[in-house]
Amino acid sequence: MASSKKTPAGSGQPTAPSSARPAGSSGDGSTSREKLKAVKAAQRQARADQKAQAKATRDEKRAKKKATKKPGVFKQLKQVFTMTRAHDPKVVLWMVLAFLGSVAVGLIIGLLLNNWITWLLISIPFGLLAAVLVMNRKAEKAAFAQIEGRPGAAGAALSTLRRGWIIPEQPVAVHPKTQDAVFRAVGRPGVVLVTEGPTQRVRQLVEKERKKMARFLPNVPIEVIHTGNGDGQVALHEVSSTLKRLPKKLTKQEVQAVDKRISALGSSKLPIPQGIDPYRARPDRKSMRGR
Repeated sequence: MASSKKTPAGSGQPTAPSSARPAGSSGDGSTSREKLKAVKAAQRQARADQKAQAKATRDEKRAKKKATKKPGVFKQLKQVFTMTRAHDPKVVLWMVLAFLGSVAVGLIIGLLLNNWITWLLISIPFGLLAAVLVMNRKAEKAAFAQIEGRPGAAGAALSTLRRGWIIPEQPVAVHPKTQDAVFRAVGRPGVVLVTEGPTQRVRQLVEKERKKMARFLPNVPIEVIHTGNGDGQVALHEVSSTLKRLPKKLTKQEVQAVDKRISALGSSKLPIPQGIDPYRARPDRKSMRGR
């Protein structure tokens, strides 16, 4: 007779170990994933912001560099040509004539030497150079025509002088009402006073300056040039060439000495303080006699 095995009281069928998680564990996992996604999204956004900021910085630097960068040679020539053509439409004709004239001279020389091809190739660059020189000359006239009649035009004309001249930026004498001015240039021809304004009206102002220069620089030649388009006046675009044609009477060392002398005269004029003039002060006679 088979005997049945008894199981301990209160125990049922053997069960497998439970894999059930504690309550709320699934919610914590989803929260962690969401936080991780949020962190990654923030990192991506930060990287995108950094890239955008770096790109904006590069664009800003590139724009500044482009703004401060000087235009190229061809761009400068184009700007000068546009400005000159607006003032003088015949500049194109003069440039073409200068080019063709240079090429024609080259061809004539080539035909005489029985080598016209070589001389044609040589004359073309010279023709282009001649055309550019003509344009520059016309451009200079156009530039001075634009500033003619404005205060400081004579000073601008003097500023085109090259080495060998000492020119102050400010005029040495100015009439407060009429704005007539006198500019000074010191070079090997001596001291040159350039006026700005009608000749008759500015004559007294420049004569006063000339006498002052003659008093302090007795052995230095002093020249006076009146700018303008009237009789006895020099056009603005001819001021530079007029000064260059003046006879040279001083050496380079003497030019420096004259400039130092003029600078010393200017610095010696210190302002006198208001109040008692020390040279006219009277002694206190009461204190001298005693009380």
